[in-house]
Amino acid sequence: MPTRLDGRSSDTLRPTGYELRVQKNPEGSLIYRSGETAVLISASVSEGSPDWLRTPGHGWLTAEYAMHPRANPHRQRRERKPGGRSSEIQRLIGRSLRACLALDKLGERTIHIDCDVLDADGGTRTASITGGFIATAMALSNLQSRGLVIPGVLREPIAAISVGLLEGSPMLDLCYTEDRDAEVDLNVVGTAGGDVVEVQGTAEGAPMPRAKLDAMLDVALGSMKDLVEGQKRALEEAGVDLGRLMA
Repeated sequence: MPTRLDGRSSDTLRPTGYELRVQKNPEGSLIYRSGETAVLISASVSEGSPDWLRTPGHGWLTAEYAMHPRANPHRQRRERKPGGRSSEIQRLIGRSLRACLALDKLGERTIHIDCDVLDADGGTRTASITGGFIATAMALSNLQSRGLVIPGVLREPIAAISVGLLEGSPMLDLCYTEDRDAEVDLNVVGTAGGDVVEVQGTAEGAPMPRAKLDAMLDVALGSMKDLVEGQKRALEEAGVDLGRLMA
């Protein structure tokens, strides 16, 4: 079993935290922290659904993702348009967060999730999804308080985490150095009950045995309950009644 840089056990999450309502204009906003990773996330609501969504009464959720130029140790040029990696990540964030919504109860409106990575130390996409759920629920609560959405618009909380294979052992919630050195890296999106929304990953070298994949999924899904409990604490602090959104 490899020794981790911060002394955590193989199935322990990094410390998480949040700062709520850090922007005054979006319907939901926060800075979500996972270890040394920090992401500014906002949820903005606009009336009208995309032109191609030809389903009356249905809404949509879409996401954008970007790295601040000094999110890493050395300044990177600001992206003028999303590159391949950013485009792939924002599609993952959007797909994941749409899974927690009953889009037919959202009405013809769109929720825009903006994720700006302030500090990057691994797990930026999974932090964007886990924090993105908090921002989404805040926005839905705002709509519900104005009588614009009905109970049941939210299915259930979803969260995401990374898990890697280092020296043949599953390791939860990788920092950048662990992610860089991992033989296999997975990003897992799921629910507190252990249901799977999406699994994204690849073997970096030799193919891995199926048993190793199953072990990694077990570790990742085993952390979802703690991640969701953290989301619930944040939303309670924000005055959001999840029960009213999900009923």
